[in-house]
Amino acid sequence: METTKTSKLTPFHIAVPVRDIAEAREFYGGVLGCSEGRSAAHWVDFSLFGHQFVCHLNPNLGKDGQLASHYNGVDGHGVPVPHYGVVLEMPVWEALAARLKEAGVVFVIEPYIRFAGEVGEQATLFLMDPTGNALEFKAFADISGQLFAT
Repeated sequence: METTKTSKLTPFHIAVPVRDIAEAREFYGGVLGCSEGRSAAHWVDFSLFGHQFVCHLNPNLGKDGQLASHYNGVDGHGVPVPHYGVVLEMPVWEALAARLKEAGVVFVIEPYIRFAGEVGEQATLFLMDPTGNALEFKAFADISGQLFAT
């Protein structure tokens, strides 16, 4: 069984630590517009463009705790590692970028076209949630043709 390809794209599941559940609800639900799924006192599920994104409380972080990121250079920008995100259709990415700008979100990397004119040309943006989880949202003009093009 090959694990690198599937006949149908299925949702991913990822769980990340957060310092405060209410703050996570405000960011993921309010700022990003994610709908909420199941929850308990110490965790909450969100639909991040149809993917299961779960925020788990890490009380060791404290009320003002921040996760640390390492930064690697990509196309002249410092990309935070680790980071999580979704590849979107271009019009959806454009609408998200505009909404985030209107909301006054502070970007780690402002929305722009990375690798312009190259095989991997893509729209990208990076931001942090209040805990310091780095998120990337990207888009390609032709996802199926460009996502893994070399």
